[in-house]
Amino acid sequence: MAKKAKNIKQAQEIVYAPVQNQLITDTIEKNYMPYVMSVIVSRAIPEIDGLKPSHRKLLYTMYKMGLLTGPRTKSANVVGQTMKLNPHGDMAIYETMVRLTRGNESLLHPFVDSKGSFGKQYSSNMRFAASRYTEVKLDTFCQELFRGIDKDAVDMIDNYDGTMKEPVLLPTTFPNVLVTPNTGIAVGMASSICSFNLAEICDGTIALLKNPRITTDKMLDIIKAPDFPGGGAIIYNRDDMKQIFETGSGSVKIRSRYNYDKAQNCIDIIQIPYSTSIELILNRISDLVKEGKLKEIVDFRDEIDLSGFKLTLDLRRGVDPDKLMNKLFKLTPLEDSFKCNFNILIDSTPRQMGVIEILSEWIKFRMTCLSRELTFDLKKKKDKLHLLLGLGKILLDIDKAIRIIRHTEKEEDVIPNLMSGFGIDEIQAEYIAEIKLRNLNKQYIINRINEIEGLQAEIAHIEDILGDELKLKALISSQLTEIKKKYAQPRRSQLIHTDDIEVYDEESEVENYNVKIYLTREGYFKKITMQSLRGNDEHKLKENDEILFSEETDNRSELIFVTDKCQLYRAKTADFECCKASAMGEYLPAKLNMDEGEKPVFMKLHDGWKEGENFVFIFENGKGVRVPAVTYETKAPRRKLVNVYSNVSPISAVFYENEKNPFEIIMVANGERAIIIKTSLIPIKTTRTSGGVTLMSLKKGQTVTDCRRDFESIYEDTKGYRKLKIPATGQILNEKDIKRQQLKIDG
Repeated sequence: MAKKAKNIKQAQEIVYAPVQNQLITDTIEKNYMPYVMSVIVSRAIPEIDGLKPSHRKLLYTMYKMGLLTGPRTKSANVVGQTMKLNPHGDMAIYETMVRLTRGNESLLHPFVDSKGSFGKQYSSNMRFAASRYTEVKLDTFCQELFRGIDKDAVDMIDNYDGTMKEPVLLPTTFPNVLVTPNTGIAVGMASSICSFNLAEICDGTIALLKNPRITTDKMLDIIKAPDFPGGGAIIYNRDDMKQIFETGSGSVKIRSRYNYDKAQNCIDIIQIPYSTSIELILNRISDLVKEGKLKEIVDFRDEIDLSGFKLTLDLRRGVDPDKLMNKLFKLTPLEDSFKCNFNILIDSTPRQMGVIEILSEWIKFRMTCLSRELTFDLKKKKDKLHLLLGLGKILLDIDKAIRIIRHTEKEEDVIPNLMSGFGIDEIQAEYIAEIKLRNLNKQYIINRINEIEGLQAEIAHIEDILGDELKLKALISSQLTEIKKKYAQPRRSQLIHTDDIEVYDEESEVENYNVKIYLTREGYFKKITMQSLRGNDEHKLKENDEILFSEETDNRSELIFVTDKCQLYRAKTADFECCKASAMGEYLPAKLNMDEGEKPVFMKLHDGWKEGENFVFIFENGKGVRVPAVTYETKAPRRKLVNVYSNVSPISAVFYENEKNPFEIIMVANGERAIIIKTSLIPIKTTRTSGGVTLMSLKKGQTVTDCRRDFESIYEDTKGYRKLKIPATGQILNEKDIKRQQLKIDG
């Protein structure tokens, strides 16, 4: 207890530092920005060698392990060794390796030769085996990543704990940044680089080396389009592709490729877009089958096996396979888009660039690497030449060299005595002193001296290249030609032009027939075939409900509904089920997902917004307005529009008119007074939310309780109600009309 009391007393004596106020901008700059820069520069965005740091550290570790030429080793060994450069968990490193393997099929030219199960890029369910079961080595293609790395081609820096060196970049001998697909999400920016065909990229780079001012159109003739590892068919639009090549931003549409097996009456899908997976496709097809929108398919299944990708669709008899595929391209991820965002780090600065700009930056980078590599070779050859020139001097008197060494009493005097005896420097004397006794013969020395001429020619050649930028570019071109000859592959992604695409027309799939549609005051909608109407014209309605609108149309028409909450909804007649007149119909607010308490007050057939046509809105406060229909036009056909009219006063009625054919409407206030006016008297306002002008003068507490277009059958003597000017004072209703109003209100 005493010890506990002592601890409590000590806790009470703790003095807390006062809370200091700090600007949010300072907090972000000091605490958040270092994290942001770390993610951008050291994790998510690839650099000009086409690799992220995680890829580079893994591949360099495998290179240092001798896996470029040696046998495969367990993946777990590579993961463990990579941790010396990449301080992450083993699973994060292994997942990075998986994507680089031949087995995963994520790359056009895999960097890792793999054995075992590494999953597939096109499937989220096919998982890779644990690292203790799989084996890897570097693919021979990686020779082009590391060529010159041991000749000071790139800078080497310390690893995270200073115990090893690692390269800042890999000296790739080809523009790997455009051959290897790469995506990454940083903070406030992202990168999404698609892959291109190696042969086309080599040809395009050679063309740029020859002509730095090459146009985008010329480059498009050489590098036609992206080439995805999973194949597929690219829907080619030259203008869209030109935008991607110039800005590094855009979208590429890819379609699946398929074969039709006539004997089995099935479609075999053999390639799908790189940006989707077989699970997403199967789930979407399954949903469409359940919804009854894919009645052409009897069965579908995943038939992926050792021979490759296959998704099979069994068809009903008589189904046109090409027409069905056009429908699936529209409704499923069998046609998908790859979003391009060529965001690359150049000198630790993210830049969005087009294809020509990226290749230009790579050429600068490659010229630097090649210059450093040649400079390294030049120094080695000059050093060797220097030694051989010293060796040539002892050829004149080998016995003298032996005599000097033999008669020197102290070991440390051998080098100085040789230097003074033959007029050579310390390095040459050290080299001569280290020659074995068996090599002190004239033949050995003459053979070494004969190398001098060859070395001098090589040194002159290297100096000539280093002193001439054009010759340096020519050397890069020759290397690219060699790479193309050795590793080029045919295009996997076919190109199909937009003109050759047959677009799926959803309306053509909808069965068409004549119908009559009804909307009731309580919001019930009925679609009845003309054949059904002939048998029974008596409608079943909710108590005190009445039919507001009715139209004859067909099953492919489009409808618009205006509600009492200032909103407009669009729907298609085909969206509704047919019913009989004796049914209540579908409850429209639920069908169209309207807001709580919202009801439709107007319905019409829609065939586009046209000049000279207007909405007519009549409000309970006696005001009204005409709004041109074209003000409701949107770029995309939106299913719902808000703020369709003013919400200052509740709506009493909505009409639709053509200015050339104005019509009369009756407005009745509190069942006592009425006016009849032509719609042409109501002013037009281009603002949708305009409150309008006063049409009917109302006394305090009065509102417009009834407003309709077809009124002749309800109101007897309408001559006295007609007005030629607005605002107008209401005429007292006839006794019979008042009784009708009272009956209506009581009901």
